[in-house]
Amino acid sequence: MSETRISLNNPKSLAQLSDNDFQAALLEGVSRTFALTIPQLPEKLYGAVANAYLLCRIVDTIEDEVSLSASEKKYFCAEFINVVKTGNNSEPFAVELAPLLSNQTIPAEHTLIHVLPRVIQITHTFDPDQIEALACCVETMAEGMPIFQAQDLQGGLATLADLDKYCYFVAGCVGEMLAKLFCHYSSEIAVNREALLKLSVSFGQGLQMTNILKDIWDDAGRGVCWLPQDIFTETGFDLGSLNAQTSDENFRKGLERLIGIAQEHLHDALKYTQLLPAHETGIRNFCLWALGMAVLTLKKIKQNLAFNSSEQVKISRNSVKATIFTTRLIGRNNFMLSLLFNLTSRELKTPDWTYSVPSSIYASDLTASELYAPEAMQSSKANSDF
Repeated sequence: MSETRISLNNPKSLAQLSDNDFQAALLEGVSRTFALTIPQLPEKLYGAVANAYLLCRIVDTIEDEVSLSASEKKYFCAEFINVVKTGNNSEPFAVELAPLLSNQTIPAEHTLIHVLPRVIQITHTFDPDQIEALACCVETMAEGMPIFQAQDLQGGLATLADLDKYCYFVAGCVGEMLAKLFCHYSSEIAVNREALLKLSVSFGQGLQMTNILKDIWDDAGRGVCWLPQDIFTETGFDLGSLNAQTSDENFRKGLERLIGIAQEHLHDALKYTQLLPAHETGIRNFCLWALGMAVLTLKKIKQNLAFNSSEQVKISRNSVKATIFTTRLIGRNNFMLSLLFNLTSRELKTPDWTYSVPSSIYASDLTASELYAPEAMQSSKANSDF
């Protein structure tokens, strides 16, 4: 009797796979980018990081599900935190959530919810410190994201500080988790734990801001805008009037300023990567590929500020291949990495502009608990030349 053909359209078929192959199949379905980068990690890190991404994707699936009310999303997020922490009740959780997902949720995410019990089972095969890092990230994300999902976001976020906070909940906390997992993996990496944790928040924000800028028009199509109004107030544009037909110089000037801020965060991402031992080429590749693709995406946006579709600023496969080739070639050399970053990203800066608000605080200087308090965040990092 022949084996059942492996397919994400048939969740039961995944049962015959090993844990690593099971997670790899799911990653391929929900994120081709991470399906490409996570396998670069050392074997002892791969399983935990792959599992972490799947856990975060489950939270994303809940938050993005259009059929769920704000209160239902809050309920499922709270329940999922307990499932991840304890490893208990994963089966009834999946059974309750799965039938509520609409056709707007991609098929691979439907499958992810159906096989959620095995994902959780894998979570609880890791060391206690690894489980704690994953659970902490899921808790931060699952408690923070509903705060924004409950808001009317058609006119954008109020301030850059709000964007910092949102980016922390959806990406900065993921950066922190990865830093913790890297430090758990290697005592040599753990020597720089404090610096890595601080820079990891900025790393996450740089990647998230890149995605936000790339997806402006996709988000606008569903009545959502993650851009900060205070940046555009300075340039004279009201985000409440934003639509796919927008062609306004003041809007483009605001985009330029946000690109400059994202570039600074990506510069922190480079400093983060350079703190990793040169011989840890797998971890460096994991970081550098994401960093390189983000820089190239921002360059495409900067060169085409009048774009009105994410497809117009999506980097080509050749650009991805070039990123991979270049980082493999110079990934161990910090000097060459700095030189390459400065050359490729210098046009992203806005040297004649500085974001300045009284009591200026930068997101990655705050603890996670401080980030939960709205009054703690007054501004983001000022934009300046390096």
